[in-house]
Amino acid sequence: MSPTLLCQDGFKFFFYANEHLPKHIHVVKGDDYATIDLSTLTFRVNFLKPPDAKKVLGIVKEHRSQFERKWDDFFQG
Repeated sequence: MSPTLLCQDGFKFFFYANEHLPKHIHVVKGDDYATIDLSTLTFRVNFLKPPDAKKVLGIVKEHRSQFERKWDDFFQG
């Protein structure tokens, strides 16, 4: 199970049901993939094209509190 948090501009933002700390999200677009640490807003893994990576960070910054809330609800709820 992979709860989808957001689909925007061709990107899918999600986490897996068996995640671990620190809080992070996964992002896919086609065959490209990244993992972003929510506390530092940095890439843990990044296989996105540079323009897509920049766009993804902007989207994550905009939705960070929503993503963290959904993480907390899912894993602590």
